[in-house]
Amino acid sequence: MKNLIVASTSTVYGGGYLDYLSETLSDLFKHTNEVIFIPYARPGGITHDAYTEKASEAFKKIGKELRGLHTFTDPQKAIREAKGIFTGGGNTFVLVTALHQLQLMQPLREAIFNGLSYLGTSAGSNICGISMQTTNDMPIVYPPSFKTLGVVPFNINPHYLDPDPSSTHMGETRETRINEFHTQNTIPVIGLREGSWLEVKGAIIKLRGDLNARIFEQDKEPYELTPNSIVSF
Repeated sequence: MKNLIVASTSTVYGGGYLDYLSETLSDLFKHTNEVIFIPYARPGGITHDAYTEKASEAFKKIGKELRGLHTFTDPQKAIREAKGIFTGGGNTFVLVTALHQLQLMQPLREAIFNGLSYLGTSAGSNICGISMQTTNDMPIVYPPSFKTLGVVPFNINPHYLDPDPSSTHMGETRETRINEFHTQNTIPVIGLREGSWLEVKGAIIKLRGDLNARIFEQDKEPYELTPNSIVSF
């Protein structure tokens, strides 16, 4: 039975790292005291060690020890034996490249389907979808494949932003970019606003947080999904 939290972001305005999710994470990881951290997305180019240290501070607040996957001599075995995993945000291209090169995508997918408690934020949420093709990140490296975990039956656009009617910016909006995606792909996309997350329990996926999510399907008008609603396509 799948047990995931798929969050738009790690930090909301005015709060600390993962603070808004602390109660949710205490419940998600209640069956383990050690959580494996996947630091490969490297936000801002931060090192694996520095990123793990930063994330560890948040987990100490809920009485959990965080251990970086990069410190294991056999990361595939570590994933297979883990009871909890957190994949942090950063650059999705860097993250997906590392997971494919280290041959970790399939073991991670299997572990999640076998009931592993999993938290993803931003890039770590992008990889829960069918592909990473709706990320907001720059392609600073070339991954072997855009295919990701496919543990939810859609793609995700974290940090989703609505158009600002007062802005003089004439460039493309997030909605425009996702509509472009749908000229070439049929995969549904969920635009997750900041402070929102998806709670996945088995086959049931619910939107959590205080804000709506924006839902995009090919050849349909986008629509809003209200908090606590079940996601279904």
